[in-house]
Amino acid sequence: MANWSELLTEITQLGSPFDILRRKYIKELAEYTGRNVICYYSGFLQKPELGMNIAVNDNDKNGFMTTINGLDITKGLDLILHTPGGDTAATESIVDYLWQKFNGDIRCFVPQMAMSAGTMIACSTKEIWLGRQSSLGPVDPQFNNIPAHGVIEEFKRAYDDIISDPRTIPIWQPVIAKYHPTFLGECEKVIKWSNELVTNWLSRNMLNNDPEKESKISMILNELADHSINYAHNRHLSAEKCKSIGLVIKDLESDQELQDKVLSVHHIYFHTLGTTPAFKIIENNLGNAFIQQTQQMFIPQQPIFAPPMLQQSIANPFNVIANDAGDA
Repeated sequence: MANWSELLTEITQLGSPFDILRRKYIKELAEYTGRNVICYYSGFLQKPELGMNIAVNDNDKNGFMTTINGLDITKGLDLILHTPGGDTAATESIVDYLWQKFNGDIRCFVPQMAMSAGTMIACSTKEIWLGRQSSLGPVDPQFNNIPAHGVIEEFKRAYDDIISDPRTIPIWQPVIAKYHPTFLGECEKVIKWSNELVTNWLSRNMLNNDPEKESKISMILNELADHSINYAHNRHLSAEKCKSIGLVIKDLESDQELQDKVLSVHHIYFHTLGTTPAFKIIENNLGNAFIQQTQQMFIPQQPIFAPPMLQQSIANPFNVIANDAGDA
């Protein structure tokens, strides 16, 4: 018979119903593929008010370290990705870490969306699995939601207008004055950096053995990185579009059982992120999880006329749980 302490430990390890279901479906997926599975899920659709906390950032490296520890890396990795994107430096660091651990034997599954830096991560893998409902996005860099390409275009247009007609100087002067002196150079550098990363990652993995590698990389960059072609950073690029520009895309619909298992994982993550305080989860098929969640704090307020004490709940988006149970 288990004693009180042993039962409490077992209850803690089992976690919430959300934890139990996530582990169940991730394990089933790993058993079907014979590969390691890591899920990276951001609650950007459920909790957009959390801002950069839900984006790719340096703290995510700790999540990947937590979930890679204990895996048999010879089995490769299936990365299930759902993210709006985020910091380029953090993305580069994460991709380099995954490359070193799995030597490029990584497949990316996007059940719904992997935008911006998420698309960059997908481009670093050997193949991307998309469904008819899935989307990747442009990888053109942004500064506080201002496209770097757009800034350069604006400067060029101002220069051309002023050279052709100096009378436009008063019109352009307040527009250009809103940028600090080094901003144009920063935009040029971040575009070059982003393009070099995607080029190098495609070259060493996804298109490594493709005889048309150089022309395909050029086409992919032209479509993904040029703001003047995509018009908007949040544009959704379908599986067919991604195929047409040269990315190695596999159809989830080509393997019905695989699709069912991937979408089951996807749906339970949406239930978790929508119902619990969790806003970002990185988790593997062994049940190891790194979970960031809002913490409910209750501050008592003394009412003026009503005797009962009222309580106000506020969110603190800096509580992180990193253990086997998850406890989302």
